[in-house]
Amino acid sequence: MLGRVLEGLAEAVGSAGTVLGVRDATEEPHYEVIGLVNGAEVRRYGDRLAAEVTVPGEEGAARQAGFRPLAGFIFGGNEAREKVAMTIPVAQSPAGAGGWTVRFFMPAGYTEQTLPRPRDASVRIITVPGGDYAVMRFRGVPTADAVALRKARLMAALSSGAWQAEGEPEGWFYDPPWTVPTLRRNEVAVRVSQREPAQPPA
Repeated sequence: MLGRVLEGLAEAVGSAGTVLGVRDATEEPHYEVIGLVNGAEVRRYGDRLAAEVTVPGEEGAARQAGFRPLAGFIFGGNEAREKVAMTIPVAQSPAGAGGWTVRFFMPAGYTEQTLPRPRDASVRIITVPGGDYAVMRFRGVPTADAVALRKARLMAALSSGAWQAEGEPEGWFYDPPWTVPTLRRNEVAVRVSQREPAQPPA
């Protein structure tokens, strides 16, 4: 059983990018670029349907651990035994107490009513509210140190300018581990709001 799941996982993740980093046919949530701030792109997203799990552990290991039940869900581990297309990115955010939330966004054609329900109770179906995000892209293997460095750079970029961070940044990952590192697309992102303009002195 596990072998078949892993074979399916390799096949589906392979569709999200090859060793050459090709991912053109894989759906990702629609967004509109509405600005730039100190090297970060500001994107506006609509509401997004997602499946997520929360797992403990070190960041890289938690990403893998969270991936497995989500992959099981989209490969037919649901009440309808229906396969759900893989999308990008895979999102990972801190969940407190040393835990991590790992999230797959669902294809845009689904609604909460039409998406199959997971059989694994650890998999939650949620709607991620739309909003504005500052996003910074980077290449290479997304180790914990590499992600932490880019998160720090993103937050520093938002310390001035028209946009300010709302909450903690998260990682977005677009390619499977076997993709050539220099072609891997990774991003760090944080929800933002427009900063109130400074008031002139009275």
